[in-house]
Amino acid sequence: MAVLPGRRTTRNPVSWRTSAPFLLFHLVPLAALWVGVSRTAVVLFVVTFAVRSLCITGGYHRYFAHRAYRLARVPQALLAFGGLTAVQKGPLWWAAHHRDHHRYADTERDPHSPQRGFLWSHMGWITSGEYGATKFENIEDFGRFRELVWMNRHDWVGPWSLGALCFIIGGWSGLVVGFFASTVLLWHTTFSVNSLAHVRGRRRYATNDSSRNNPLIALVTLGEGWHNNHHHFPACARQGFRWYELDVTYLVLRAFALVRIVHDLKEPTPAALANRRLRAGHVDVGLLRYRLSQAAAVVADRPAAPGADEVLDLLDDTADQAYALSRTARQGARPFEAAGVTSG
Repeated sequence: MAVLPGRRTTRNPVSWRTSAPFLLFHLVPLAALWVGVSRTAVVLFVVTFAVRSLCITGGYHRYFAHRAYRLARVPQALLAFGGLTAVQKGPLWWAAHHRDHHRYADTERDPHSPQRGFLWSHMGWITSGEYGATKFENIEDFGRFRELVWMNRHDWVGPWSLGALCFIIGGWSGLVVGFFASTVLLWHTTFSVNSLAHVRGRRRYATNDSSRNNPLIALVTLGEGWHNNHHHFPACARQGFRWYELDVTYLVLRAFALVRIVHDLKEPTPAALANRRLRAGHVDVGLLRYRLSQAAAVVADRPAAPGADEVLDLLDDTADQAYALSRTARQGARPFEAAGVTSG
């Protein structure tokens, strides 16, 4: 009998020491009512949002978390500093926690599992105070670079540098709109991949989580919204697998590859694209197991309920049978007999 994903046993913690600065940051853009919105500030808003989005999606995510391509040491450091300006902590912290997300996707050990609530997966996990430390054991490959360790430890350097630059170029309007407002927007577009892309969209692959492809999220995050594709093939530099799935980050990486800044872009193989593909009549085992784990979590929260252990065992056995049904359906066998279900 397989083990269901982790069960929710504790309430979501709240750390006001961590949450207060985060919430106050959201209020700063309101100062635009007093300082105004200049044309220069609007240009800064667009440029800082777009460039930093690329540094997060192409840098923190696809490079540092998944090693989907190779860089020399200097461009690697520049990419890390660009990500630092996005006010999402250091590259080692970001990538280490994201690797846990893939290792334990949609279980209790996932840092931002929707099982703990939509708001938790969107931003609660960041403001909780639970995940402030960098898990260096998850990121030993990049932890050997001293400049990355320094930037990870002094993650305030990037935001302060960009904030000062925006003020020098655009004055108070440049600072409020070009830095603070674009940062808030960048936060929530990034967070939407953890939250919305696990509850809204379509699934192409039977991954063992609730990931979905969402074109709107892909548009605002420069390609990160093809999340079910990504969970199916995490190490791939390309997340929009079809020609109509716009992935701006991948296009930029391809451009850098042409001038030999980026090397060894990992592409999806035909076998990987075909594997675990959902088709009409097939059971989406990954999503079913996720739903069953949610039901198990509800039962586990009520240990005094009569028959709780039996219900958990039944849910687990149901997941195993669903997997057998789906596997044998793909093989053209008689599914109910293969799953150990007799007729008559």
